[in-house]
Amino acid sequence: MRTNFILLCTFVALTGCSPDQEQSPGAADTANDGEDMATLEIQRLYAAPDLDGPSPRGVKISPDSSRVTFMRGKETDPLQMDLWEYNLADQEMRLLVDSASLVGGDEALSEEELARRERLRIVGQRGIVSYQFAPDGKRLLFPLNGDLFLYELASHETRQLTDTEAGETDPKFSSTGRFVSFIRDQDLFAIDLETFDELRLTRDGGGLIRNGMAEFIAQEEMDRYTGYWWAPDDSAVAFIRVDESPVHVAERFEIHAEDFEVYEQRYPATGTPNVEVRLGMVAPDGTDLRWMDIGENTDIYVPRVDWFPDSQFLAVQRQSRDQQTLELLKVHSRSGESRVLLTESSDTWINLDNELGFLESRPRFIWSSERSGHAHLYLYDNDGQLLRQLTSGDWDVVDGARARSALLHIDEAGDRLFVTGTFDSPVERNVYEISLSGETEPRRISKDAGWHMADFADNGEFFVDSFNSVGTPPQLSLHRSDGSRIAFIEENPLDETHPYHPYLATRPSIEFGTLRAEDGQPLYYRLSKPAGFDSTTRYPVIVYVYGGPMGQSVTNTWAAGFNEILARQGFIVFTIDNRGTGFRGTAFDAPIYRRMGEIEVRDQMVGVDYLRSLDFVDPARIGVWGWSYGGYMTLMSLFTQPDVFAAGVSGAPVTDWTLYDTHYTERYLGTPQGNPDGYEASAVFPYTENLAAPLLLIHGMADDNVLFTNSTKLMKALQDEGRPFDVMTYPGSKHGLTRVPATGQHVYAHILRFFRQHLE
Repeated sequence: MRTNFILLCTFVALTGCSPDQEQSPGAADTANDGEDMATLEIQRLYAAPDLDGPSPRGVKISPDSSRVTFMRGKETDPLQMDLWEYNLADQEMRLLVDSASLVGGDEALSEEELARRERLRIVGQRGIVSYQFAPDGKRLLFPLNGDLFLYELASHETRQLTDTEAGETDPKFSSTGRFVSFIRDQDLFAIDLETFDELRLTRDGGGLIRNGMAEFIAQEEMDRYTGYWWAPDDSAVAFIRVDESPVHVAERFEIHAEDFEVYEQRYPATGTPNVEVRLGMVAPDGTDLRWMDIGENTDIYVPRVDWFPDSQFLAVQRQSRDQQTLELLKVHSRSGESRVLLTESSDTWINLDNELGFLESRPRFIWSSERSGHAHLYLYDNDGQLLRQLTSGDWDVVDGARARSALLHIDEAGDRLFVTGTFDSPVERNVYEISLSGETEPRRISKDAGWHMADFADNGEFFVDSFNSVGTPPQLSLHRSDGSRIAFIEENPLDETHPYHPYLATRPSIEFGTLRAEDGQPLYYRLSKPAGFDSTTRYPVIVYVYGGPMGQSVTNTWAAGFNEILARQGFIVFTIDNRGTGFRGTAFDAPIYRRMGEIEVRDQMVGVDYLRSLDFVDPARIGVWGWSYGGYMTLMSLFTQPDVFAAGVSGAPVTDWTLYDTHYTERYLGTPQGNPDGYEASAVFPYTENLAAPLLLIHGMADDNVLFTNSTKLMKALQDEGRPFDVMTYPGSKHGLTRVPATGQHVYAHILRFFRQHLE
């Protein structure tokens, strides 16, 4: 659970999974022969071919603008990812690397790599799950089965760079392409691609020291998955050195089917010490180690590190422990001296972003800030002098998925830039052209209403658009910079050949609308009705809730997941984004500050009151379900509104915020020492005595995100009070257990049985 993981629900959330689940989980199993293709069953969500159709992932344009590459699952196994290209010269799509041909059998991954995949929410995927272009566009680098491989695009030859038991993570080409770098055994290494000699850049990694690695908090809550950065001229590598010794040791139990494991984990629980971080600099051969001055206060966060284009200075973002101050430091790479270029401050908290971008022809940079109440772009000179505001108004410059940048491309010659944002609608993401002079309104260049995620070529002449909407499964298309389409790379039409086509005629109808919160702000909702809907019939309703920070669920996106199964089973499915769910400005987010689970529930009740006003809704048969923060919201809804819901399903919920981590929890609640009343009121335990409706509690017994302790503590409290409830636990399973075919099918089938029992 995290800003972007309890938490981040962009288009993915609408699957009916938790916000950190994939839209279509996929599996190696094919659909059963003889299956009634007019009836969409839970098993089909995990069968091959992928129900969404071919859905490219990890889309990139080569630096030489000659090809578009992407990862795609096999038709017979959507979780086994291969590497593909669309060649712009011959306009042909072809397989570049068949992952199964390089590594046969099960993959052997290190604990570090498994943890990274859990943080990235790609656990379950196999094969080539990430890759990178060389700066000249002639080579591709990818990890596979714990080792690193280099693919030559001209010869189509693959070379294995490493062969070790330890395993390598976070591989990168250096900025000029001479080196390949990676992490092994908590130290930073490089390979010189001219000699293929291996170089060790740091030497004290191990135990409590991690060099070049993103700490747990950075990965889980700050969307920073790396801990090192090459200078633009390859003269040095900046890296984070993490010392975990200040962090308290907590014993975490992972319970499996036949045994259990006890982990002594350095877990930074809210209100307790964090890791100490230092910012170092080292030459590519491992010499000339030096340390940068990032301030005397060590109780800080370093969420972002970038290089200025001249390779002389670093741009380091320093965030205060209370997250109400964010400073941009300019750090000299030789002397290590630093100074503050600009400071952002807030009375609540500052959201992190990835919108820092440097101009090449002039000493200028673009910076994103919510100081106006919305996320907008500002132009500064390289000495921190504000030149002008570039975007403004009641909308946000924001991308369509976590860890991406909404600043897509800077066209200095054309005096313009391209961004993703919500100018047309907060339930959509569109691509806009913005003047660098800041004198005009955004000009929309994406054509279709829905969810656009664009990747621009380095030359700015074209972009690749990953698009989907309520009526359109994922598409990939090539566009000129004015938005006109050049070609489809993957049109994915809903014709007779599409995997979803057999179910199209019985697809539930989907409606959008807005209601008003008590302070007058609009709350967007999405409502699905079963096929053959009869307005004279009273239907049971299931409210799907996420409701957490940065957790937008109501979006104009394609969704063929478990919530659709529920609608096909005769339930109306309703989702409303309460205040605090993000991407609507600071006034929309701020009401949850220092007290969670109250404003959010009140806004959910606005949705329930609307449902009760509808003639086709049976007010006595309204259920609620959610995962992670949505599981917490389910509990708070059942416990504080005991006369409203007839049943609820809570998956992997936080029940006591003192059990969660520093960066996430303190952002919204402060520390337990500074806000004890807020922590107590935000926990579920003061309200358990009100439980009146049937409750199903679900949790993975090896969850290292929302610890299983959250649920065991709730079980004990309800048992002590003599309150009946149902439990389903999953030995060995972590937070994203619905992405795993076996457990996912079981979870969804059990939830469906539960709602049939109590709402039909």
